[in-house]
Amino acid sequence: MTYVSGTAPPGATALMCENFAVTVPQPSQQRSGAQAVERALAVLHCVEATDDSVGVTELAQRTGLTVSTAHRLARTLTEAGLLRQDARSERYGLGPALVVLGRKAERRLGYQQALPLLEELAEETGESINLGIRAGNEVNVVLDVMSSQPLRFNQESGTRIPLHVSAMGKCLLACGDIDAEIEGLGDLDRATHRTITDRDQLRAELELVRERGWALNDEERNPGVRAVAAPVLRPGGGVVGAIAIQGPTIRITDERLPELAALLGRTTKLVAELLSAPRD
Repeated sequence: MTYVSGTAPPGATALMCENFAVTVPQPSQQRSGAQAVERALAVLHCVEATDDSVGVTELAQRTGLTVSTAHRLARTLTEAGLLRQDARSERYGLGPALVVLGRKAERRLGYQQALPLLEELAEETGESINLGIRAGNEVNVVLDVMSSQPLRFNQESGTRIPLHVSAMGKCLLACGDIDAEIEGLGDLDRATHRTITDRDQLRAELELVRERGWALNDEERNPGVRAVAAPVLRPGGGVVGAIAIQGPTIRITDERLPELAALLGRTTKLVAELLSAPRD
């Protein structure tokens, strides 16, 4: 078997789209530029969350906006190249300008420079490797290296995972104020029977992650899959992201965890030094 893969301020209504939260003030509140930006982001992220394309009526339903507002924002984003519209179906997809922006961001942030280190880690462990960064209450996978094993688990770049069901997410949460982080997560949705949905249990888990320096996802998102992750820490303080080793439970056993954690510690240190180095 192969596996492939906000809280609103007072007086505001929180719109959710595929786990991406934005806040949209009620119509009675004073209209502002921030409101327009929040609504545009809601539209953009709803399109991003679909595998193909989305129609304006569906877009309005998912964001909680009126059809006319959703249509106006989608047209504006299309004119800017952030979305594209199919001439025949009139459905919206991601636009070409995002490719340019993504490549520039990737180059300037330096993530691609870490790929050889992730490939080396994949070769040493025989498992799939991810580098993820935080995006709201999710982990956004920015780099992935697929295992060469026929039985494997892989998460492609661009995949988004709720923080509480991810080993990388636990690392990112443990690097902050744990109580505040848990409070800001909202509902802890269950993905499998092993998902941590109790806040006290999650707090204890994050304290353990902080103490030992690495996190374990023990079939909490996908049955039969385990992941071990460690944070990529900035030399001057703070966290850049996290790196995970993931694979089937038959290979990522309890006996292997110390070895994998040690390999992660070495790799995350090298990646942190690489990403913090000055770039032209």
